[in-house]
Amino acid sequence: MQEVLLLKLGETILKGLNRNTFEDMLLRNLRRRLKRVGTYNVSFAQSTFYINALKNKEGELSDIAKAEEIADRLFGVVTVARAAVVEKDYEKIAETAAEYCAGELSRAKTFKVAAKRSDKRFPMNSMQICAELGGYLLDKFSNLKVDIHNPEFIVTVEIRDFAAYVHCGSHKGAGGLPTGSSGKGMILISGGLDSPVAAWMMARRGQILEAIHFESPPYTGPQAEQKVVDLLRKVSRYSGRINLHIVSFTEIQEAIADKCPEPLFTIIMRRFMMRIAQQLAIDTGCECLITGESLGQVASQTIGALACTDAVCEIPVFRPLIGTDKEEIIQNARKLDTYDISILPYEDCCTVFTPKHPKTRPHLEEIEAAEAALDIGRLIESAFTTLKKVNINP
Repeated sequence: MQEVLLLKLGETILKGLNRNTFEDMLLRNLRRRLKRVGTYNVSFAQSTFYINALKNKEGELSDIAKAEEIADRLFGVVTVARAAVVEKDYEKIAETAAEYCAGELSRAKTFKVAAKRSDKRFPMNSMQICAELGGYLLDKFSNLKVDIHNPEFIVTVEIRDFAAYVHCGSHKGAGGLPTGSSGKGMILISGGLDSPVAAWMMARRGQILEAIHFESPPYTGPQAEQKVVDLLRKVSRYSGRINLHIVSFTEIQEAIADKCPEPLFTIIMRRFMMRIAQQLAIDTGCECLITGESLGQVASQTIGALACTDAVCEIPVFRPLIGTDKEEIIQNARKLDTYDISILPYEDCCTVFTPKHPKTRPHLEEIEAAEAALDIGRLIESAFTTLKKVNINP
């Protein structure tokens, strides 16, 4: 029995005159990622992508399940269904539905049939298909009863231009917009829960990601760096390749600790991070910075603190988590499969030189006055001499 994956598009179909641009981008992303796991034919019609497994060079049929894993994480796709391909003949559709969905139908107590007929030349309309096929399946499976409002299981039949398709229900895709459709952003990535989720959220809106991580040897070790690599690899399953830039922050932090008032350490440190990240963003073609900050979560994330941080930035700063609480962030981290990595006990540079009583309502004038004791240009230039790059692939 031939199987195919049906990928339905989300908000891309609302894009008007530039809709083709989004669809073409999504098609390129899909084909590029499928190449990693097998040989497949991809076609597009009626706002749906069709993925058929082909034989590889060794004559083996590629695994449709691997293609489904790719499809599940492809931004721009709202639902994914694995379906049996059937000739557009009712008798064959009925036989295929009973065979293809036999496992689920044998276990369920209630079911219904859902039908969609985009090919109006098919002699039965959707209501007739549902009624006839429902009766046929009731005769085949004595354990079943029809429940059109809250069924345990749904048998779906789609009559399309090329063929008929029978599937046992679809599941949610990654949603969002195709990767690359919203430019490029630089995520400031730590080893915590927040920044990987923020990266995923902006990638879901179509952004290509670059990442920057600040290390503080000897205060932080190689485990902290590996933790960030592992986190970004989880994100890259959705976003595609990410270039990680690692910068040593030790000299800057020691200078701040030596010459600046302790309550202002964190704000001044964040301003240095934003300066460095912004310069690197511009050098790598990024149009914005992305952080994992949530309003009021810690002292450096009050309105006043964020205003002082943003004062050094000339490009937009996106904070997709700004209105979320910790429980929501944790839920997304579990969905992304980054939670268990984020809670590993390897400290990042944000935990180094943390003041006992950080100032929560700083004023820009006092921050700038404190920074006057530092050679900002030299410190940033020195930090860039430590820059190293790691390519993160799914």
